Amino acid sequence: MPILYAMEGAVSQGVLWGLMTLGVYLTFRILNVADMTVDGSFAAGGALSAVLIVSGMNPLFTLFFVFILGMICGLLTGIMNTKLKINILLASILTQIALYSINIRIMGKANTPLIGSPTLMSKLRDFTNELITTTTSSLIIGVVVIAAIIAIMYWFFGTEYGSAIRATGSNENMVRALGINTDNTKIMGLMISNGMVALSGALVAQSQGYADVGMGTGTIVVGLASIIIGEVIFGSHFGFWYTLITVVLGSIIYRIVIAFVLQLGLKSSDLKLLTAFTVAIALSVPVIKSKINRRRNFYKGPANEKDTRHADDKFKHNSDM
Repeated sequence: MPILYAMEGAVSQGVLWGLMTLGVYLTFRILNVADMTVDGSFAAGGALSAVLIVSGMNPLFTLFFVFILGMICGLLTGIMNTKLKINILLASILTQIALYSINIRIMGKANTPLIGSPTLMSKLRDFTNELITTTTSSLIIGVVVIAAIIAIMYWFFGTEYGSAIRATGSNENMVRALGINTDNTKIMGLMISNGMVALSGALVAQSQGYADVGMGTGTIVVGLASIIIGEVIFGSHFGFWYTLITVVLGSIIYRIVIAFVLQLGLKSSDLKLLTAFTVAIALSVPVIKSKINRRRNFYKGPANEKDTRHADDKFKHNSDM
C-alpha cells in the first residue's frame, strides 16, 4: 500500500513537472539550445505564486502573472544572446544566477509556506467535499493544464510564426535567407519556454504547499532526463502531437522511478546521483541501439551478398540451358 500511495503521488508530480519538461523540450529540441534559465524561472514561478496567494490573490489568477514573469526571464536570456552576442549557455547561466537573488527579493526570505492559504488543489478538494485527496486534485489539475498546453502548442507551432521558430532550430541560415529575423524567433522561443517552466513551478509550489528559493535546482537535468526517457521508450511515430505527449509521459516515468527507488530505501540525498545516472543511461541507449543495428547489418551484408550471387549463378545456368 505505501508503494501504491507513492506511485499516485509520483504520477501527479510527474504531470505537474511535465509542463516544465515541455518548456525544456522547446529549447532543447526545437530551438536546439541548452537553456539553463529554467533552474531560476521554475523557482521564480513558485515564489511569485506563493507570495501572491499569501497576499490574498486567487491562486488561479496568479498563474497569469507567473507566466509573464517567466517570459521576462526568457527575454533577458534572449537579449543577452542575440543582441549582446553572449553565448546562450553563459547568458542563461547569468540569468539563472541573477534569479536566485531576485527570488529571495520576491519572497523576502528563503521560502514561503502556503499552510492555511487556498491553492488550486485545496479549492478543488473542498469543491468535492473532500471526496478526493490533495494528490488526486493535483493530478486532475495537472492533466487539464497539460492537455490545454499541448493543444495550444500543437496549434501555435503549426502557424507561420510557430513554423519559423521550429525552422530556426533546424537551419538558422536558411531561415535568415528567407528574410525572417532569427533573433526575434529565438527570443520568442525562450520566452514561451520559460513561461511554461514558471507555470510548472507555480503549480508544483501550490501542490507541495510551499515555495523555496532552491526548488529549481537541477530542473534542467530533470527536464532532459524526462525528454530522453520519453523518446527512448515511446519513440516518435505519429507526428508532433505524439512527441509532446511522450515528453510528459517521460516526466511521469521519471517520477515513478524516483518514487520506487526511494521506497526501496535510497536516501533522498542520493536523488541527484540517481538523476545523473538515469540521464547517462538514457543518453547512452540510442548510441547502444545504433551500434547493435550496425553490427546486425554488418553480419547481414555478406549473407545477402552470398544469396544474391547464388541467385545470379542460377539465372545464368537457366539462360544457358
